[in-house]
Order: sequence, then structure tokens, then C-alpha cells
Amino acid sequence: MEQRYKIYSQYLKEKYGEKVYKLPINLPITCPNRDGVVGVGGCTFCADVGAGFESLENTLSVREQLEKNMSYIRKRYKANKFIAYFQNYTNTYMSLDKFEQYINEALIDDIVEIAISTRPDSINEEYLKILKKVEQKGVNISIELGLQTVNYHTLKKINRGHTLAEFIDAVVRIKKYNFETIVHLILNLPGDDMEDIIENAKILSALDVDGVKLHSLYIVKGTAMAKEYESGKIKIISLYEYVKRVCVFLQYLSKDIVLHRLVGRAPEENTLFCNWNTSWWKIKDMIDDYMVENDIYQGCKCDYLNGKSVKKFI
Repeated sequence: MEQRYKIYSQYLKEKYGEKVYKLPINLPITCPNRDGVVGVGGCTFCADVGAGFESLENTLSVREQLEKNMSYIRKRYKANKFIAYFQNYTNTYMSLDKFEQYINEALIDDIVEIAISTRPDSINEEYLKILKKVEQKGVNISIELGLQTVNYHTLKKINRGHTLAEFIDAVVRIKKYNFETIVHLILNLPGDDMEDIIENAKILSALDVDGVKLHSLYIVKGTAMAKEYESGKIKIISLYEYVKRVCVFLQYLSKDIVLHRLVGRAPEENTLFCNWNTSWWKIKDMIDDYMVENDIYQGCKCDYLNGKSVKKFI
């Protein structure tokens, strides 16, 4: 099938010359939106385990987690290169000394990249300086920012604890250090419509981010959003509508931005709603088919940058 969007796995292969596997790291940390610094209770969709439900126990050291995962992936996939992915909760929300210690523990053989998942309000120049020193030791650095939506009204409703301004500030600061920036979005948050989906794509393109990771919302038991869902206060859009939103998003997204993911995965046994009871690969196939049927390509409507109104004179 013809490639209609920029695929992460292919991007990695071109960058590193072979397949590269991402290994999750789970640290014994929390989030400023849980401990009262910017909020309490966390985001309304977030479970107590955070996002790292497939990670190893955080009682293991960084090195132990990496070596255990590397051993398994090497045997199964004959892999040679890996990305150390600090995934769960907010991985810059700790003292500078602790942060530097954890990052340096990940510098073992065959780790070619360090990926840091964090919040837009947890990006600070001092942490970026540490990462710059680490980069000079021979690994690449990428930073994943959990934005979820550019709609600041929705951000407030889901108790995100930050607005769009903090996200813009974070991207601008990260770019000063030439680290790759990847943004997480949920395209079916209650309250967001197609205009928000388009604006998501436009703002990421205008900020020239490097990658985007799309998620479909899942409802975890025991969360604040689960209570809203069970009471009928919020509803989830249809699978067809999600597929359409992804495809519209891609049309307005710059063709240079890498797609790390089109749909997320969740621990189904602990959810009230997860991906319309449909496998993630089938949803991906539906997105691919929709793009072919409607002759859609990533960036085909990305004509709004660099002074759209005066382009006729140039």
C-alpha cells in the first residue's frame, strides 16, 4: 500500500540504519497534578498506574529494567539498538541530582536514544542543560509532551493543570536545545469537535514539532471520568467518527511531522470503554482505507503557514 503519512518505524530505520525498539522505564515518581503543586487528583482520565501499564515494576533500577527488556527483545526480534523510554508519570518532576542520576543509568551499550515523557509545565532550562550534557556522550534526546488537546477549555474540564501557553513555552525552550519534540494528543476528548482537531494539527505544524502520538480516549475504572461516563454526563464518539478525525487531522498536519501512533492501547480488563472493543491494528487499517478511499495524504491541506494571504503575490 502507498504510504500516505510519515511512519515512525520507517523513520527510525532511516535514522539508525536498522530496526530500533523502545524500552519503557518506570520510575518511582509522581505528577505535579497529583501532589498539589498544580492540582490534585490528576487528570480526570488518568488511573493510579499512570500510562505505564506495560512497564516493569519501579522497584527495579533503570539498568535492571533496561537489561531485562533488552534480553527479551533481543531473543524475540534479533534487535541490536534500543531507545530508553522514561514513560510513566512526569519524568522531569524530581530534583536535578536525581534526574541526572536516572538518565545516566540508562547509558548502557546499544542504547542509541533517551526519550523523556513529561508535562508541558515541567520543562525547565536546568533539566534541558543536563540532557544536553547527556547528548554529548553519544545518544540522541527526544522529549514527549502530554498536551492532549489545544482546546484550553477542555484542558480545564479534564483537570489537566496547565493551559496551551505552557505547552508553547515548553516547545520553544526544547527547540533551543535541538531535541526532538513529540506531542501526545487525544482526538476524542469529550467537548472537542472537528474544529479543535484541525487546530491541533495547525498549532503543532506552526510550532514545527518533530512527531505526534495520537491516542483514542479510554475510560479506566475508578477515575473521575469513569464516574462521568457511568452517569451519562459524557459520551464517546463513534469509531467511524474517530477514524474521520484522524484523517482530517493528518490532512492539516505538516508532512514533515512523524506519526508515532494513530491509536493507543489500554489494559482492557480495567476499563469501562476501550477502543470500541476493536483491536488497534484494525482501527489503523480503517484509517488507512479511509485515506485511500478519499485520496487523503498527510499535509494535503497544510497551506496556512508562511502568510497564506500573500502567497498569490510571490
